[in-house]
Amino acid sequence: MRIAFFSTQPYDRLFFEQENTSGEFDYQFFETHLGPHIVEIVQDVDAVCVFVNDKVNREVIQTLAGKGVRIIALRCAGFNNVDLNAAKEFGLSVCRVPAYSPEAVAEHTMAMLLTLNRKTHKAYNRVREQNFSLNGLLGFNLYGKTIGVVGTGKIGKAFCKIAQGFGCAVLAFDPYQDDELKDRGVTYVGLDELYGESDIVSLHCPLTPENKHLISSDSLGKMKDGVTLVNTSRGGLIDTLAVIDALKSRKIAGLAIDVYEQEEKLFFKDLSGTIIEDDTIQRLMSFPNVLITAHQAFFTDEALTQIARITLRNLQDIEAGLAPVIPQAQLC
Repeated sequence: MRIAFFSTQPYDRLFFEQENTSGEFDYQFFETHLGPHIVEIVQDVDAVCVFVNDKVNREVIQTLAGKGVRIIALRCAGFNNVDLNAAKEFGLSVCRVPAYSPEAVAEHTMAMLLTLNRKTHKAYNRVREQNFSLNGLLGFNLYGKTIGVVGTGKIGKAFCKIAQGFGCAVLAFDPYQDDELKDRGVTYVGLDELYGESDIVSLHCPLTPENKHLISSDSLGKMKDGVTLVNTSRGGLIDTLAVIDALKSRKIAGLAIDVYEQEEKLFFKDLSGTIIEDDTIQRLMSFPNVLITAHQAFFTDEALTQIARITLRNLQDIEAGLAPVIPQAQLC
């Protein structure tokens, strides 16, 4: 099978080549993201393999179908960047990797929360400059705090368990409640109650048209003053301008994000020698109580191995007429 990879980084090549031991797959790697601007470059392949910031809209899908592409393989869990209705219309199968290593993202979420709270990133830089003062580094105990987890799929579930290990009370919201979590003492509540009772709110849900800007001026108004907000899911869940206003008013005491609404123009690139024209991200980075990582939560050896392995297995299953892991069953 011939596959064209987009948004390719050196580590993508490494892990996918390691999993192609039989030589069954023929790879083409492109550093650019897939979108209408570049789709014509696709030639003589059976599948395209895309990542979080590729734009697989109706125009792209129609062009791919006309070129004989049969499969869109996402090497990620989210699929909000793919027009599933268009894929169905033009007969393309769609597969994804819903559970490559939920612990990787959950652990990074807790790492960001701890770093933001205890300001270890600032302490590290201070000590390297021989500044051993503790002024400005005050944090709070996680023990005894209430963490609200929005979305208890595999990643959210793993984060709930980690939070409980720190002695936190965990409230959760999800349309589908997890019996194991309830048995462990996680309390499912409505969103309004979760917002109102949580000291920390952590987002672990996919981005859909229904929950775009889930965190808005309205939902922020329902939260405690001095809430800490963490997002390692999808940037579009947060109305960034509303969050900036909440940071300025001190409604939000701390913000940790691994994702950003306009990240496709920034993340996975070295822009250290350029002028960033995105005033919103620049404003966010100016706050001392904001911590940003560049969509790094998934980035572990175990996760990348699973991503490559499951993506290729999905492609094999589609070729064999078996049902792969897919966003919507009717697509394959």
